[in-house]
Amino acid sequence: MAVEMGRERFEELVGEALDEVPEELLALMNNVVILVEDDPPPGEDLLGLYEGHALTDRGWDYAGVLPDRILIYRNPILRICDTDEDVIDEVAVTVVHEIAHHFGIDDARLHELGWG
Repeated sequence: MAVEMGRERFEELVGEALDEVPEELLALMNNVVILVEDDPPPGEDLLGLYEGHALTDRGWDYAGVLPDRILIYRNPILRICDTDEDVIDEVAVTVVHEIAHHFGIDDARLHELGWG
């Protein structure tokens, strides 16, 4: 059964998940914004998405580009959770997962590390 949660509270949870990321790691993030959206694009089954150029892919010619985006999708996360605590945990995992993509860590490696 899906959890009912307003957008404002969900955004607070994303902020709290970011607060748990080590400050040293956040300081290394460059030209990226983190946004909450209700749903992924039609036909996509996603909890979050990283759009942009991972830090490991940026070369000397990386300049003047729009910020990368980390999108956290509220409705899919709420649909797979049974309790508010489940939502807190899933938001934290999703935020870490997408930040990892910003650092060039792919899904296979995340699964090896237990984050997927």
